[in-house]
Amino acid sequence: MALDQAALLNLLGELKLTDVTDRIRVATETLYQELIDAEATAFIGAAPFERSGAGWQRCRVHFIRNVLAVIPKGSQDMVASIIRTIFAQPDREHIEKQFRKVATILGRSHPKVAAMLVDAQPDLLAFAAFHRRHWRQIWSTNLLERVNKDIKRRTDVVGVFPTPPPCCAWSGRF
Repeated sequence: MALDQAALLNLLGELKLTDVTDRIRVATETLYQELIDAEATAFIGAAPFERSGAGWQRCRVHFIRNVLAVIPKGSQDMVASIIRTIFAQPDREHIEKQFRKVATILGRSHPKVAAMLVDAQPDLLAFAAFHRRHWRQIWSTNLLERVNKDIKRRTDVVGVFPTPPPCCAWSGRF
């Protein structure tokens, strides 16, 4: 759904009828989904309904942090380096081959990490369905983290978006 000015005004009109908590939740969810669609369209060049074949992309940095939380400190550098080799491959075929090697290697020394890898495989490797030039933008969540941080900062300071114009002005920046 494209969020043009008419749709945004309609959304904000509906939000007037709800309580403050629901307003923030609905506005955030709507803007978040619109941002995801806009980002995918800008970086990938495909409309949301044309992006079939790829699942959600899990941020590789956050995944590695989750892995490091369950292994001893002395093994963390080695395990992180091994996992990063997955993302250093030139194409999807090599990525999947390296993924299997890494899961096998880590399965011997760190079975819990290997299980985490196998469970996260579809989400962790979703970027490989796209052209290589887009991988850097897809495999990280930095843009979404910035938006979420801005939403948190604005809602912490004011408590809500007080009127429709600030909400429209804020959403128009993205």
